[in-house]
Amino acid sequence: MRWPTTTSPSRSGPITASPTAIAAPFSCAGGALQSALDDLNLAVKYAPKFLLGWTNRARVRTLMKDFNGAIADFAEAEKIDPAAPQIAGNRCITYGMMGNYDRAFADCDGLIQKQPKNTFAINNRGDVNMMKGDLDAALKDYNTVIQINPNNVRAHSGRGQIYERRHDLAQARADYRSAAYSLTRFDELDVARARAKAQERLAALTPQMPAGSNARRVALVIGNGAYKNVHALPNPPRDSKLIAGVLRDLGFQTVMSVSDLTRDKFFQTLQAFADEAEKADWAVVYYAGHGFEIGGVNYLVPVDAKLTADKDAETEAVALEQVIAAVGAAHKVRLVMLDACRDNPFAPTMQRTLSLKLVDKGFSNIEPGAGFMVVYAAKHGETAMDGDGGADSPFATALAREIKVPRVEIRKLFDIVRDDVWSATRHEQQPFTYGSPPGREDFYFVAGK
Repeated sequence: MRWPTTTSPSRSGPITASPTAIAAPFSCAGGALQSALDDLNLAVKYAPKFLLGWTNRARVRTLMKDFNGAIADFAEAEKIDPAAPQIAGNRCITYGMMGNYDRAFADCDGLIQKQPKNTFAINNRGDVNMMKGDLDAALKDYNTVIQINPNNVRAHSGRGQIYERRHDLAQARADYRSAAYSLTRFDELDVARARAKAQERLAALTPQMPAGSNARRVALVIGNGAYKNVHALPNPPRDSKLIAGVLRDLGFQTVMSVSDLTRDKFFQTLQAFADEAEKADWAVVYYAGHGFEIGGVNYLVPVDAKLTADKDAETEAVALEQVIAAVGAAHKVRLVMLDACRDNPFAPTMQRTLSLKLVDKGFSNIEPGAGFMVVYAAKHGETAMDGDGGADSPFATALAREIKVPRVEIRKLFDIVRDDVWSATRHEQQPFTYGSPPGREDFYFVAGK
């Protein structure tokens, strides 16, 4: 089993960006839990002063319903460091699953009082409130987490379950989508469980398009240029208007064209677009602006982001998974185009708190799920050009030209765009496509005759 030195920010379980916040990346299946327990037994045997060996074993034992063993492990951890926050944060769940709600809330409330923005502890308290059946209190906790960190998988999954119980299925689906999609293979334990639940319920609640319905295509086009805390980008608003105009000309029924989105407005816009996408066959997002990887997660950057530390990305920026979730509501083509692979302008002053590598250029490699297509204007780890002398970016220029050519299947289209950009930039920029639309059907922006 691989034990990381920290969790990645948007997937953080225990206390974010703390070296004492280590969590094990294993699944919840019985065999995996037993394997994890075997490894942790060795960890505490050969490193009896390793606090995280005891707390992580307690978490596994809790999931295996060995509550007495879990409480005993937490007691051993307290002998090493009685003030370690992950003891109370995790023991809260153990007591909750035991039905000992007074002790559960004492642990969670005590930790939250010391760390009011500890989303791990607030989520755990929300989960305990769910166990107790106090949906109002649970909803309050999940809303608090989402206000702090709109990317939080656990809070969206938990809130979705509340909305589903209250028969608000549209909002339940929206929250489940926000939790369901992942672009990497790594999830911390609690996040993996929450994501699996969201995926299960989303599949059960997703309506089917009526047979024979007319193809509906919708698009969201974003150009973020007026950044408040780093240098502005003149091209993205112009590039986005170019692409929005082309999509309207191609007959897209809805084209939402927006620019210079703050964090809150960004998430509100994605939610509004997801509502449109749910009624569509095609959902397309084009984004131009700052975007890069931090701690293994790809982020798009709102214009009000400060990012004084790398860990701030999870609360101030928009994880790419949230954009994937917005197009994920569509029934056939789910396409995201990112003209955003620029240098990280925050890097020179950004405090490094994560032991994971901080990437200063471009996005990281991703693995979108079946039926999704993500196009980077520049290959992972590389940067895209903005265009010279007021011209549109090379990617936007090529896309706007080639997308209007009839009878070019969507997969072939982006091969042509790649070649055009590669040539136009004299081999300095190479777009890259990840994933693909459904394989049994051809898709065309312009069908032709």
